Amino acid sequence: MQLFLSRLESPLGDILLVTDAQQTIRALDFADHRAHLHRGLREHYGALALLDACAPSGIAQAIARYFLGELNALDGLLTATAGSDLQRRVWAALRRIPVGTTATYRQLARDLGLNDPRAAIDIGVANGANPIAIVVPCHRVIASNGDLKGYAWGPNRKRWLLEHEKAIPPRSHSPQTMRLPGF
Repeated sequence: MQLFLSRLESPLGDILLVTDAQQTIRALDFADHRAHLHRGLREHYGALALLDACAPSGIAQAIARYFLGELNALDGLLTATAGSDLQRRVWAALRRIPVGTTATYRQLARDLGLNDPRAAIDIGVANGANPIAIVVPCHRVIASNGDLKGYAWGPNRKRWLLEHEKAIPPRSHSPQTMRLPGF
């Protein structure tokens, strides 16, 4: 399998985008988590070389539009991931969480027909293994008590994304805007 690596700017820091020959997103990670990206690719696809490439224009434009406030701009992007059956089911369920809302780990478990009380833990593990940040919106999953539990790319990014999507109210005093010029 041939995969392509490109870099995009975002208000949250540079993004590393991995696509295949059909311009389907295989992974999306933040540049400061490069090791996380490569570990996930090795785990799912084995040893492979990433070819440097320009980001497919449709994907780059959709991501830019999302950060500029067109919050549904990512909805039509194609993704493909390797992973267990449960992981792929969870990642598909994440894409069904509407912009501006959140879900709990327990809700996702119930939506997937998992009624075991410990299923929320399994959902959390699958959520944490999501290889496609933002487009597969694992940031929209929170704890039952409303806490912004776990996010592989950091709690500040999770908060920023949820505030950007108006899923949670903005902090009254936010010393870190995490915005870059141009956004």
